[in-house]
Amino acid sequence: MPANRNALIRYKTIDKCLRNRQRLWTLDDLIHECSEALYEYEGIDKGVSRRTIQSDIQIMRSDKLGYNAPIEVKDRKYYTYTDADYSITNIPLTDQDMGTLNEVVEVLKQFKGFSHFDDMDDMIKRLEDKVYTTKTNSRSIIDFEKNEGLKGLHFLDDLYQAVHKEQVLLITYQSFRARQPGEFEFHPQFLKEYNNRWFVIGIKKEGSHPINLALDRIIEIKKAEKSEYIQTDLNAKEYYKNVVGVTVSPNMKPRTVRLFVGYNHAPYVLTKPIHPSQQLVDKVKGGIIITLEVQLNFELESKILGFGDSVKVLAPQALVTRIDKKLRVAVAHYDNPDFPEKR
Repeated sequence: MPANRNALIRYKTIDKCLRNRQRLWTLDDLIHECSEALYEYEGIDKGVSRRTIQSDIQIMRSDKLGYNAPIEVKDRKYYTYTDADYSITNIPLTDQDMGTLNEVVEVLKQFKGFSHFDDMDDMIKRLEDKVYTTKTNSRSIIDFEKNEGLKGLHFLDDLYQAVHKEQVLLITYQSFRARQPGEFEFHPQFLKEYNNRWFVIGIKKEGSHPINLALDRIIEIKKAEKSEYIQTDLNAKEYYKNVVGVTVSPNMKPRTVRLFVGYNHAPYVLTKPIHPSQQLVDKVKGGIIITLEVQLNFELESKILGFGDSVKVLAPQALVTRIDKKLRVAVAHYDNPDFPEKR
């Protein structure tokens, strides 16, 4: 690790820029971004010189810090990585880094068992396993769920800092349904992980309903310097209280969902509830009946369909109808030998 904190901030900023292949980066662009980062993190407002950034790029290209970054200049003007998957964050850890991480793990382990740190157990185990496998060059003891090909994770720190520092953002975003990306002002309020995907929740303007933005659909993030941040009373725990997943309809009231669960899946559902509101209401022939107090959304339907023939929706009728229709369409696909049709 470089001893100079300011240098590290510059290296990470340059790395973040060059990993964003949605735009071209000139030396002036990199100088601007590094100056902004130093002002944001360290309060340094005198900017960064051209010579400093040129020196940083040379150091990143070299083996001095172990980066060996594949930085090239295109058209004698634009800087980029020749390897689209490269990042200085992917380089092997040094012995000094490993020692520091070991110390961090040992400190964090002292807090295990305290009620205020219950949520840290998973994080500590992940870090401890990573340190162990890196240090011993051996196989991992714990296989955590992960999505190696997930896009947009490099925006995570920017979004976290924007929430923490109450910054308005200009986000270029393309939803699954949109043909073209669009740009809009966004006031981020908090981050959410669900089903191994990350989302940022916020509002577009004063009084508007909160929306979810999937990080893997974000194309670019910029600061809206002249706009004033709008703080809301959004609380993640309350906001997601009545839903499975991340899709919240502000004006929809939760419904009582009644499900039959077959005996083959009953132990799983009882030990890992579909939703915190889940209640066991009856034991019947072949299985159990449970209820949930939730909004009817896409994630709930997906969860129910994921159980296949082991779950039947008993109420409300609107959900019964939707699940029945989807299952009939699925069966029709299997009954049709020509599906899918060739183009």
